Amino acid sequence: MREERDVEEYEGLLADVAATGRRLSRDEVERRRESGEQAAREGRALRASIGHHLAAVRAAWPEQPLSRRATLDLLAVVEQSVDAFAGGFERAQRLAVRQEEAERREFIDDLLYGRSDLGRIAERAERFGLRLSQAHAVAVARGPQSYGEADPVPQRVERSLLGRFGDRHVLLTTKGGRIVCVAPGDQADVLTYFAKQSFAATGGGQVAIGRPQPGPRGVVHSYEEALGALDLADRLDLDAPVLYAADLLVYPVLTRDRQAMEDLVHSVLGPLTSARGGAEPLLDTLTAYFDSGCVTTQAARHLNLSVRAVTYRLDRIHRLTGTDPTDPASRYTLQTATIGARLLGWPGKSL
Repeated sequence: MREERDVEEYEGLLADVAATGRRLSRDEVERRRESGEQAAREGRALRASIGHHLAAVRAAWPEQPLSRRATLDLLAVVEQSVDAFAGGFERAQRLAVRQEEAERREFIDDLLYGRSDLGRIAERAERFGLRLSQAHAVAVARGPQSYGEADPVPQRVERSLLGRFGDRHVLLTTKGGRIVCVAPGDQADVLTYFAKQSFAATGGGQVAIGRPQPGPRGVVHSYEEALGALDLADRLDLDAPVLYAADLLVYPVLTRDRQAMEDLVHSVLGPLTSARGGAEPLLDTLTAYFDSGCVTTQAARHLNLSVRAVTYRLDRIHRLTGTDPTDPASRYTLQTATIGARLLGWPGKSL
């Protein structure tokens, strides 16, 4: 057995040191360090290995009494050798951890971007607790700062998930400064709890949840839906703490034909640019009015204006565009153009 041979070699080394009073050479120190690395690679426990080495010290200790100087010299060599062994052991462990982290990060990149063979991804997924034969959904949380896996915030969220659900084949990681959770598609309670914990840990961040999608490629699709929901939140000023991609499907449909949407915004809302103060205040009024369910009092409260001021603006919009926002028969065109303007960044960006 390799460990037994290593201990025998160590006993012989100590016997020679005790007889000559010398210190370990550089090559001998390096061999002790390599022995520590080998022990770590073979999965031996550091505590047990050091115990075997101390037993070797007792076996090699001279029977005749040693002077205080000789005793101190021998103990110094024991300290030197144990330190080298432990240093090699720890170095091997650090390398193993870094390799594991690199492999995990590579897998996560392949999983979320679909850059590798799907069959290979599915095989590797088992190692990280995922079974990609079933559908999965992805939630993405963002906060006021970027997060890495070693940061306290994602670690706190992970501890909460593990404490609540244990091993449910859930993967939690970070990507692009955001916290990402991949969970089986039939376990919506996991992502709901993730959203709640992320909101609290980030101090009021925002979470987007993609739809459950089947297979390895489904994780990519669900992840992209969650990112798309966060992007829509930025463009539409959506401040809900949790966004569900399933509830926002209409918006990608509206922008699928960008040219058609630009034509609609230009033809319907273009006349607002001639208003005093430009189109922005009137567009904000339309946004607040439609977001409030076309209730003037709520829109006024949201805009910090009087109901009379909002009514005046709506009338002004009617006169400029020829479309009455309070008329259900013509409201849809104006509301669609308003949503399109927000998605396209108009009037800040020219069409």
